[in-house]
Amino acid sequence: MDVQISVFLLFVLFTAGHSLRCYECMSQTGSCAGQNEQTCPSGYSQCESSTGITKVGDITSKVQVKGCVPVCQSGSINFGLVRTATSCCNTNLCNRQDAPEPSNVLNGKKCYYCDGQTCSNTLSCYGDEDRCLTETGENLKKEED
Repeated sequence: MDVQISVFLLFVLFTAGHSLRCYECMSQTGSCAGQNEQTCPSGYSQCESSTGITKVGDITSKVQVKGCVPVCQSGSINFGLVRTATSCCNTNLCNRQDAPEPSNVLNGKKCYYCDGQTCSNTLSCYGDEDRCLTETGENLKKEED
């Protein structure tokens, strides 16, 4: 009987220490130097590292984000002014490296986008960007009292 209790307690202590740990940071300077470790909450089974590039005219800014996520998909996405590349992994502290910057190599594909007036504008795709998304929404205006 004592052996069963000892084995049970050992199992509880062993499993309690196996929560996923990821690096976390949010840097608007483009570098995650001094990143912290975090223990992921229940249900968060992956570590993520994302690099976002915003370009407006001649001004470019870079943002790095790292942390625990419940679901993650590696790849890149192009919103026009903002392009983001994401790397995902699922072992302790596996997101030490920054995600690579989104590719600068045009791949010949294009998607349509809307600017408020028309939806016939085209957006050039880069690297592994191979799908267009269509999203609709409703602008809900808050009623004033």
